[in-house]
Amino acid sequence: MKRYLSTASHKKIALTGYFSLLFYMPVWLLLLNPSDGLSPVLTLTMFTLPLLFPLKGLVQGNPYTYAWSNFIVMIYFLHSLTTLWVSASDIIWATLELLFATMMFISSTYYAKYRGQELGLSIRKKK
Repeated sequence: MKRYLSTASHKKIALTGYFSLLFYMPVWLLLLNPSDGLSPVLTLTMFTLPLLFPLKGLVQGNPYTYAWSNFIVMIYFLHSLTTLWVSASDIIWATLELLFATMMFISSTYYAKYRGQELGLSIRKKK
């Protein structure tokens, strides 16, 4: 199978999606469209804190962190799809969230795969 992007390109795209989500979510939920029902502290805790867990490993380029951070990205993927479904007024904001989450998910997956191969890491097969 031919690789269209290098490992470094996948890392850059994944980090762009990651940092975009990290900065965009508080801006969207606190400034652009604040919720009447949730306090700002709860909003920050729910939508920013999960993104901080993989920060160190992503910046260091750890392929294992890129792989498991996809579980966290699914929160934002599902949030954006749910918002698109229920709130027509937030279509632009939810589409941006979906774009950032998709960028991070796809590039993180490929980075983890290709960088893991470069390092000789593999999933152990059962005997």
